Amino acid sequence: MTGKAGPVGGAAPEDDTLVARLRAGDEQTFAALVDGWSGWMLRLAGRYVPSPSVAEEVVQEAWLAVLQGLEKFRGESSLRTWVHQIVLNQARRRGVRESRSVPFASLLPEDAGPTVDPERFQGRDGAHPGGWRRFPDEWPEQVALTREVHDVVATALAGLPERQRVVVALRDLDGHTSAEVCALLEISAANQRVLLHRGRAVVRAALERYFDRRRTPVEVTS
Repeated sequence: MTGKAGPVGGAAPEDDTLVARLRAGDEQTFAALVDGWSGWMLRLAGRYVPSPSVAEEVVQEAWLAVLQGLEKFRGESSLRTWVHQIVLNQARRRGVRESRSVPFASLLPEDAGPTVDPERFQGRDGAHPGGWRRFPDEWPEQVALTREVHDVVATALAGLPERQRVVVALRDLDGHTSAEVCALLEISAANQRVLLHRGRAVVRAALERYFDRRRTPVEVTS
């Protein structure tokens, strides 16, 4: 149930069974679907709302809308495409509403808490007090580089016109095919190609500038 959407223009063969189980109140099937799909739903919502917490609320609202609207699902698209459209609509509405106010949480300093969980270090009774209980899976330099690249891409995406941003994110971050993106956004294949090319060009240029700066040696003056 975590696979890609079925053929555009109609539900995938397994969708009939899945929808039947959901309509019958199969909690295990619903839980598996939530586990498998909430990740990409959060990423999609996050492109339209100001914070991860709001994105989580959008996803919760979307799942409720899915349950309430199952009887109206007619299989004219894949189930994933149908759910995607629900999230998209919810996120757009919430994004407009959130843009009119500033959440209190955003006023708090980003460094309000510790940057590393103290439980990761040995206490006074440890063999090496203050040392790591277990070495990190990734060292800080690797994490910093990954986060920096992610921030560069996110900043470049944020500066794109909405249609370009969504097309690039759907294709390159979520792995949707060209046909799926056309169906989701109701645009032509030619329009999708133009939006994708222009958006990718901006993101690629931002990454090239970032890596050029990293390769440029720092001049030391005496």
